[in-house]
Amino acid sequence: MTEPTHIYSVDKLIEQARQLAADYKRMTDKPLPGVSNEIAEHDAERLLQLKLCKDRSKGFDAERLSANKGPRRVQIKARTIFNDNYRGQRLGQLKLDKQWDSVVLVLMDEDYQPFEIFEATREDMLAHLDDNSNRMKRGAMSVAKFRNIATLIWTLEDGLDDSAWHHYTV
Repeated sequence: MTEPTHIYSVDKLIEQARQLAADYKRMTDKPLPGVSNEIAEHDAERLLQLKLCKDRSKGFDAERLSANKGPRRVQIKARTIFNDNYRGQRLGQLKLDKQWDSVVLVLMDEDYQPFEIFEATREDMLAHLDDNSNRMKRGAMSVAKFRNIATLIWTLEDGLDDSAWHHYTV
Protein backbone atom coordinates (compact mmCIF):
# COMPACT_ATOMS: atom_id res chain seq x y z
CA MET A 1 0.00 0.00 0.00
CA THR A 2 1.42 3.40 -0.94
CA GLU A 3 1.33 6.42 1.32
CA PRO A 4 -1.16 9.14 0.40
CA THR A 5 0.17 12.10 -1.52
CA HIS A 6 -0.11 15.37 0.41
CA ILE A 7 -1.41 18.27 -1.63
CA TYR A 8 -0.45 20.89 0.95
CA SER A 9 2.67 21.33 3.02
CA VAL A 10 2.25 21.70 6.77
CA ASP A 11 3.74 25.21 6.51
CA LYS A 12 1.04 26.22 4.04
CA LEU A 13 -1.71 24.72 6.20
CA ILE A 14 -0.41 26.55 9.28
CA GLU A 15 -0.45 29.85 7.34
CA GLN A 16 -4.04 29.17 6.35
CA ALA A 17 -4.91 28.35 9.96
CA ARG A 18 -3.35 31.67 11.06
CA GLN A 19 -5.49 33.55 8.55
CA LEU A 20 -8.65 31.64 9.46
CA ALA A 21 -8.11 32.17 13.20
CA ALA A 22 -7.41 35.89 12.76
CA ASP A 23 -10.46 36.36 10.49
CA TYR A 24 -12.66 34.39 12.91
CA LYS A 25 -11.55 36.56 15.85
CA ARG A 26 -12.20 39.76 13.89
CA MET A 27 -15.67 38.57 12.80
CA THR A 28 -16.89 37.05 16.08
CA ASP A 29 -14.68 38.77 18.66
CA LYS A 30 -13.91 35.26 19.99
CA PRO A 31 -10.77 33.20 19.46
CA LEU A 32 -11.05 30.00 17.42
CA PRO A 33 -10.58 27.22 20.03
CA GLY A 34 -7.50 25.00 19.87
CA VAL A 35 -5.79 26.73 16.96
CA SER A 36 -3.23 28.89 18.77
CA ASN A 37 -1.52 25.91 20.40
CA GLU A 38 -1.15 24.04 17.10
CA ILE A 39 0.30 27.13 15.45
CA ALA A 40 2.63 27.79 18.40
CA GLU A 41 3.93 24.21 18.40
CA HIS A 42 4.70 24.48 14.70
CA ASP A 43 6.45 27.84 15.21
CA ALA A 44 8.45 26.59 18.19
CA GLU A 45 9.57 23.53 16.22
CA ARG A 46 10.70 25.67 13.30
CA LEU A 47 12.16 28.67 15.13
CA LEU A 48 13.84 26.88 18.03
CA GLN A 49 15.00 23.78 16.18
CA LEU A 50 12.82 21.42 18.20
CA LYS A 51 11.34 18.08 17.22
CA LEU A 52 7.68 17.64 18.12
CA CYS A 53 6.84 14.40 19.92
CA LYS A 54 4.16 12.12 18.56
CA ASP A 55 3.42 10.78 22.05
CA ARG A 56 2.59 13.68 24.40
CA SER A 57 1.64 11.46 27.35
CA LYS A 58 5.14 11.78 28.82
CA GLY A 59 4.44 15.40 29.72
CA PHE A 60 6.43 17.28 27.10
CA ASP A 61 5.61 18.40 23.57
CA ALA A 62 9.03 18.51 21.94
CA GLU A 63 12.71 17.71 22.30
CA ARG A 64 15.60 20.00 21.50
CA LEU A 65 17.60 18.61 18.59
CA SER A 66 20.92 19.84 19.94
CA ALA A 67 21.44 18.31 23.38
CA ASN A 68 24.12 20.87 24.29
CA LYS A 69 21.77 23.84 23.74
CA GLY A 70 19.59 24.03 26.78
CA PRO A 71 16.88 21.90 28.32
CA ARG A 72 16.00 18.87 26.26
CA ARG A 73 12.33 18.02 27.04
CA VAL A 74 10.11 21.02 26.39
CA GLN A 75 6.48 21.85 27.15
CA ILE A 76 5.11 24.37 24.65
CA LYS A 77 2.50 26.93 25.66
CA ALA A 78 0.85 29.64 23.54
CA ARG A 79 -0.90 32.93 24.10
CA THR A 80 -2.31 35.24 21.48
CA ILE A 81 -2.16 38.85 22.64
CA PHE A 82 -4.92 40.89 20.99
CA ASN A 83 -3.89 44.14 22.62
CA ASP A 84 -0.72 45.18 24.42
CA ASN A 85 -2.25 44.26 27.76
CA TYR A 86 -1.06 40.99 29.33
CA ARG A 87 -3.40 41.53 32.28
CA GLY A 88 -5.62 38.54 32.87
CA GLN A 89 -3.72 36.35 30.40
CA ARG A 90 -2.80 32.99 31.89
CA LEU A 91 -0.44 30.22 30.93
CA GLY A 92 -1.98 26.82 30.29
CA GLN A 93 -1.70 24.32 33.13
CA LEU A 94 1.74 22.76 33.54
CA LYS A 95 2.12 19.00 33.80
CA LEU A 96 3.86 19.06 37.17
CA ASP A 97 3.62 15.30 37.67
CA LYS A 98 5.52 14.56 34.42
CA GLN A 99 9.21 14.75 33.49
CA TRP A 100 10.13 17.85 31.48
CA ASP A 101 13.06 20.25 31.51
CA SER A 102 11.59 23.58 30.43
CA VAL A 103 8.51 25.47 29.32
CA VAL A 104 8.46 27.57 26.18
CA LEU A 105 5.83 30.29 25.77
CA VAL A 106 5.14 31.47 22.23
CA LEU A 107 3.50 34.90 22.22
CA MET A 108 1.56 35.72 19.07
CA ASP A 109 -0.03 38.91 17.81
CA GLU A 110 -3.62 39.37 16.59
CA ASP A 111 -2.65 37.78 13.25
CA TYR A 112 -1.35 34.68 15.09
CA GLN A 113 2.22 35.54 14.11
CA PRO A 114 4.89 34.90 16.76
CA PHE A 115 6.64 38.00 18.10
CA GLU A 116 8.41 36.69 21.23
CA ILE A 117 9.32 33.32 22.68
CA PHE A 118 10.32 32.86 26.32
CA GLU A 119 11.75 29.81 28.05
CA ALA A 120 11.93 28.91 31.74
CA THR A 121 13.57 25.86 33.28
CA ARG A 122 11.66 23.40 35.41
CA GLU A 123 13.65 24.50 38.46
CA ASP A 124 12.73 28.16 37.93
CA MET A 125 9.08 27.27 37.38
CA LEU A 126 8.86 25.09 40.48
CA ALA A 127 10.57 27.73 42.61
CA HIS A 128 7.96 30.29 41.57
CA LEU A 129 5.04 27.89 41.86
CA ASP A 130 5.89 27.34 45.52
CA ASP A 131 2.85 29.29 46.62
CA ASN A 132 -0.14 28.26 48.71
CA SER A 133 -2.79 29.38 46.22
CA ASN A 134 -4.81 26.71 44.44
CA ARG A 135 -3.87 28.13 41.05
CA MET A 136 -0.19 27.73 41.78
CA LYS A 137 -0.72 24.19 43.07
CA ARG A 138 -2.37 23.29 39.76
CA GLY A 139 0.58 24.71 37.82
CA ALA A 140 -1.22 27.80 36.55
CA MET A 141 0.55 31.13 36.21
CA SER A 142 -0.04 34.52 34.60
CA VAL A 143 1.74 35.40 31.37
CA ALA A 144 3.19 38.47 33.08
CA LYS A 145 4.71 36.37 35.88
CA PHE A 146 6.08 33.83 33.40
CA ARG A 147 7.74 36.63 31.40
CA ASN A 148 9.42 37.83 34.62
CA ILE A 149 10.77 34.35 35.40
CA ALA A 150 11.72 33.25 31.90
CA THR A 151 14.48 34.15 29.46
CA LEU A 152 13.60 35.81 26.17
CA ILE A 153 15.10 33.41 23.60
CA TRP A 154 13.55 34.55 20.30
CA THR A 155 12.15 37.80 18.93
CA LEU A 156 10.64 38.68 15.59
CA GLU A 157 13.29 41.39 15.14
CA ASP A 158 16.40 39.42 16.13
CA GLY A 159 15.50 35.74 15.75
CA LEU A 160 16.96 33.06 18.00
CA ASP A 161 19.36 34.19 20.72
CA ASP A 162 21.77 31.26 21.08
CA SER A 163 23.44 32.99 24.03
CA ALA A 164 20.17 32.74 25.98
CA TRP A 165 20.92 29.07 26.56
CA HIS A 166 24.48 29.58 27.81
CA HIS A 167 23.51 29.25 31.46
CA TYR A 168 21.57 26.02 31.07
CA THR A 169 23.15 22.72 31.90
CA VAL A 170 22.12 19.48 30.29
